[in-house]
Amino acid sequence: QVQLVESGGGLVQPGGSLSLSCAASGFTLENRIMGWFRQAPGKEREGISCISSDDGSTYYANSVKGRFTTFRDNAKNTVYLQMNSLKPEDTAVYYCARRRGYFCGLRSNDYDTWGQGTQVTVSS
Repeated sequence: QVQLVESGGGLVQPGGSLSLSCAASGFTLENRIMGWFRQAPGKEREGISCISSDDGSTYYANSVKGRFTTFRDNAKNTVYLQMNSLKPEDTAVYYCARRRGYFCGLRSNDYDTWGQGTQVTVSS
């Protein structure tokens, strides 16, 4: 059974850091492009990063570029999202997802498998 399970969300103060994990089962994560998305209350789902399957190259949305980093641990079949310099506007439910095809991109319609999401709240 193909499954993605996120963990690591929580409450953090502005300027703080948080690391999210996404454990994959039922498929080999290193062979697939993986993405991270988030959805804040009342807003559309936003693609924020993806990591390619071949060379591990990454792509980030402007809203998180320079603050967030995504990387894989193939031995653990897990992809991570390291979030630094967090802002209140980063508050959202964060999702990891598996993409169809061979190129990084942040359109949610291109992703075929989603995790259940983990809440990140940035507040003092």
